Amino acid sequence: MRNFWTACGHQHLTRNERGWLVPSPDYWRLWLQRPEMALVPESCREEERLHKALLETPLMQVAPAKLQAFKDDDARENYELFLRFRDDVERAGSLESAYMGWIQSGNIQLPPLFIDVVVQAIVSHLLTDADDAWVWRAAELLFRRQRITLEGGRVLAGDSDTLDALQATGGLGEMGRLLIEGGAPLKAVDVKVLHPDNAERYFAQREGLGRYAFMLDLTHELHNELPHGLILSMVNARSGLKSLSIVLARWVQHFLGVAVSIEPVQKVDDPAWRWHVGLDVTATALLNDLYQGIELDAKRQQQLISLFKLRFDNPQDMRADVQGKPVYLGLAMNAQGLLKLKPQNLLLNLPLASQV
Repeated sequence: MRNFWTACGHQHLTRNERGWLVPSPDYWRLWLQRPEMALVPESCREEERLHKALLETPLMQVAPAKLQAFKDDDARENYELFLRFRDDVERAGSLESAYMGWIQSGNIQLPPLFIDVVVQAIVSHLLTDADDAWVWRAAELLFRRQRITLEGGRVLAGDSDTLDALQATGGLGEMGRLLIEGGAPLKAVDVKVLHPDNAERYFAQREGLGRYAFMLDLTHELHNELPHGLILSMVNARSGLKSLSIVLARWVQHFLGVAVSIEPVQKVDDPAWRWHVGLDVTATALLNDLYQGIELDAKRQQQLISLFKLRFDNPQDMRADVQGKPVYLGLAMNAQGLLKLKPQNLLLNLPLASQV
């Protein structure tokens, strides 16, 4: 496995008989070292004692009275959330079982950070045999919000938090922020689009701001219609959309146990359109309107990044009334140019013959 994304703890997980991921004690110790949980000079004595005890015995039960003794309300809440998360996963037996329980409940009681870190760890194991930088970068869309930029006819996705931090600090942290506020000129941080020339540099990045500083080209293939009805396809060999299709297909196979193929398409021209799934909130609304024949205005059309066609390798895995029909997927940015992909939509909304 590629030795990055270590902050999500994938290196402290083992596989059970189903291939799902089971935490080791070191997985929970890593959580205790996160900024939200790590001790600070202001930590009270009760917090210090509990933190030390949990590092020694990560699965120890904690009485509510121990948390009530904390002097800091934020620290108390962080521990409550961590212990709820830990206990959910341990009861479920694996990260995947816990994740399915959360999304099926429709009432997730944990902050998005917890869910995103779990998704990142699962995706890390899905890509164990992947050696393609575009596939790994596309996988970031499953757990990192993206800012979409239209530049020279290209659709580029950049990590939203990273771009915001670079803009605010010039990549120099708090010192950079102070310099910018003081009016000092800073050299612009160079954010690169992932390219064959820098693919190895992408893999060389570890944790920190540079880890998510590569943009992904999500531009569609170009199709030119020629005389006599022929169509010439100008293929982008390093398409982020194709790479995302690979990741999403593995995601479905891993959780649902069904093999699917996914390919990006420019439009849905199917009078027998029967099923669709939005990969984010905006795409769900757009596809619902398109399905009902509602015409989209130009502004909403521009929010649609791509459509995809999903097919089940075995039609018997589908519901009888839609067997053999394609499932159309949509990917879109919101009015602010942000994309937050919801990978759980593929697990909850596909027309399966039987629910897993």
